[in-house]
Amino acid sequence: MGRPEFALDAGVFRRELLESGYEETSIAGSHAAAVAGLPDLHRDPFDRMLIAQAMVEGITLLTADRAVLAYPGPVRSAL
Repeated sequence: MGRPEFALDAGVFRRELLESGYEETSIAGSHAAAVAGLPDLHRDPFDRMLIAQAMVEGITLLTADRAVLAYPGPVRSAL
């Protein structure tokens, strides 16, 4: 996306997150099905999938994206 604050090696970043105890969440059919039930507040399909994953998995999604923050459920401001 050309954002300088994201200039990092994705492989190194992933490894460091996993070594710090973070877990990966794969996309499952239940996540895809949950996307269909989301209100049409945001058009970005990746963000909508993250919201659906948080809902299905019972985890909190932290974001600075105001459009994502408009969704009900486990979405909280990261700011």
